[in-house]
Amino acid sequence: MNIYTMAKTIMIADKLYAELKRLKGNDKSFSEVIAEALEKAKPKERTIGGLLKFAGIFEGDTEYDEIRKWSKKRWKEWQDKFV
Repeated sequence: MNIYTMAKTIMIADKLYAELKRLKGNDKSFSEVIAEALEKAKPKERTIGGLLKFAGIFEGDTEYDEIRKWSKKRWKEWQDKFV
């Protein structure tokens, strides 16, 4: 973990301080705990892997099946018009 060399004083609520102190234990610094929390809060890179977890979630859903049939029919009609 990158340890920051420049120190700053900040004011935080007592409840937040108590929670940070609990999370840091004896093994980490406050900077490490805050850095870890900020890293977890970063938006994850968008990849196909992120989408794959949703693959097939509508399988067997009757409303989805009806919408899909309707969409395929309309797509075919559109293609027949322009192709």
